[in-house]
Amino acid sequence: MEYFLSLHPVMQAFLGTLFTWGMTAFGAGAVFFSRGTNHRLMDGMLAFAGGVMIAASFWSLLAPAIDMAEDSVVPGFIPALIGFLLGGALLLLVDKILPVINHDRYFAEIKNIKAKHRTALLVFSVTLHNIPEGLAIGVAFGALAAEFSNASIGGAVALALGIGIQNFPEGMAVSMPLYREGMSKWKSFMYGQFSGMVEPIAAVFGAVAIILVDPLLPYALSFAAGAMIFVVAKEIIPGSQERGYVQFSSICLMIGFAVMMTLDVALG
Repeated sequence: MEYFLSLHPVMQAFLGTLFTWGMTAFGAGAVFFSRGTNHRLMDGMLAFAGGVMIAASFWSLLAPAIDMAEDSVVPGFIPALIGFLLGGALLLLVDKILPVINHDRYFAEIKNIKAKHRTALLVFSVTLHNIPEGLAIGVAFGALAAEFSNASIGGAVALALGIGIQNFPEGMAVSMPLYREGMSKWKSFMYGQFSGMVEPIAAVFGAVAIILVDPLLPYALSFAAGAMIFVVAKEIIPGSQERGYVQFSSICLMIGFAVMMTLDVALG
């Protein structure tokens, strides 16, 4: 611990997000313990992923964005509103572009065209969501070097720990639906852990460029929230119910939401 405290804040941010990436990979690894292709279970896991994403969108992204913006000259809801709608607009644009991309290059094991499309949106949205999380950790550690009055090493470490723990269900929320759609366990794991790989990169950028990034962070957080809500509403919920397990999928979505809400609130 003493060695960690002696490091430059940029390196601390990098190491902190290596932990969050590792937790994402740990969650994605749950796919190796899944047996068979029980469609009811797989639909439930897809719905669980939707619940995780909805809860993360508010407690991990929108609520912090509003809190950060309250000290600015504009009302706190303005950055959240703008970022949220832009995030949805980007996913709408991506949704229009994805059909012209050769999905077979990346998702050859998935035979259903609609499932390929849903898979691409899921991976993109969760990866996008992890970028502002990495930025947030980078800003927390970078604030130490910038000597912000409210910055503390304990707060930065707690933030990295909290995001790391909540990344466990997020990794699972990517790998399990991919396996549900017919992808191999190994490839599902690789895509799941890849969604967290962007966090160390974003953390270093956030720590280095904190003076420039800090005012934009509320927009970045809410932008990711809008993207996630779009993909949940358009793809995750309908996809989890297309085989007829409506009540079961609805219950699993609520459980996913409750688990993620509990982690976010309990870990602050």
